[in-house]
Amino acid sequence: MTEAAAESHDVRDVQVPAAGLSLAGALGLPARPLGVVLFAHGSGSSRLSPRNRAVAATLREAGLATLLMDLLTPAEERIDARTAELRFDVKLLATRLAGAVEWLAEHPHTRALDIGMFGASTGAAAALMAAVERPANVRAVVSRGGRPDLAGAALSQVRASTLLIVGGADVPVIAMNRDALAKLRTEKKLEIVPGATHLFEEPGALDRVASRARDWFLRYLPATASTPDDDGANQTVR
Repeated sequence: MTEAAAESHDVRDVQVPAAGLSLAGALGLPARPLGVVLFAHGSGSSRLSPRNRAVAATLREAGLATLLMDLLTPAEERIDARTAELRFDVKLLATRLAGAVEWLAEHPHTRALDIGMFGASTGAAAALMAAVERPANVRAVVSRGGRPDLAGAALSQVRASTLLIVGGADVPVIAMNRDALAKLRTEKKLEIVPGATHLFEEPGALDRVASRARDWFLRYLPATASTPDDDGANQTVR
């Protein structure tokens, strides 16, 4: 995925009200969006994450609106940079994501759209918990190198169709995702990208994440058509 492909001219800065705060975000709107995907970034990252921006560009090219947002205030980010404690407070992050879901459900450009969530690292657990809090709005979740295990008891309550993507060389996280997969009681699948490490920095690895996420959202956000797997199958792991 080239740097140019990761940029888009249809992205506008927004302020997202969530849990009594105003959090900085970037809302990307194709001409006729088919759905909207809310990003939940991972440990120590923000709405400026180059990996999430690259994935978001691929989704917009497919006709999906995107919202990348900061989950911490600037003051909280300074604290977290020293202590790394807030990035693991998945309940806090989930509450803010749920607020962002409400904002999308009311915003004039997105209120008619079904919502998907794309979570990375600890943000994946927060996304799954937010999906449980807003089941009428969130229809699909994709996790990239995520820690869905941190969602705990909420896993069995998830109703959104869920895709877990893990790097083949990220061995400890594969085990955590397999355990989480077993607890999910919804449409679900575990995708392992051969040779990829936790950040999917290997050539082509992030492109595969983006394409699989795109296909998942296009399959499960109801306003869009089903998209088969590369081999023509529409299988899920139950």
